[in-house]
Amino acid sequence: MSDNKFEIDVEAFAKALQSGQPINGKDGLLTPLIKQVTEAAVAGELDHHLASNATPNRKNGSSRKTIKTSSGQFELDTPRDRNGSFEPQTVKKYQTRLTDEMERKVPLLFALGNSYQNIREHLMDLYGLEVSNGTINAITDRLVPELKAWQERDLEPV
Repeated sequence: MSDNKFEIDVEAFAKALQSGQPINGKDGLLTPLIKQVTEAAVAGELDHHLASNATPNRKNGSSRKTIKTSSGQFELDTPRDRNGSFEPQTVKKYQTRLTDEMERKVPLLFALGNSYQNIREHLMDLYGLEVSNGTINAITDRLVPELKAWQERDLEPV
């Protein structure tokens, strides 16, 4: 995944699904997609953190940890800041498992066109996460263009 862009190769995903590749499991189609969404969300959180931080700060690489989901496991690259003040909320420090609810709900909230306030309320209700509108804005700025492209794609005739 590039540093500033969230990309979904919809055609490759559809072809793999049509060829019989499993959705869940070690070689499943969903796990890389969940990884992309999660990394984009955490990167958006860092961008917001750096923009709202009064003291000079900048990105400082990333750390890697294994995240387990009901769909499979993946290596998550969690970005760091130079000052060490960044505390991600999407996947907290030392968290190694994404909940089933988060896997299903977070991408749906973006895709269904919820307002920032509604997304904040959902995240608070579901996960007890206190997230600012600025953080949600930074996250959706990365996700929305690709989700809109996917929603507006041409479908093959049946």
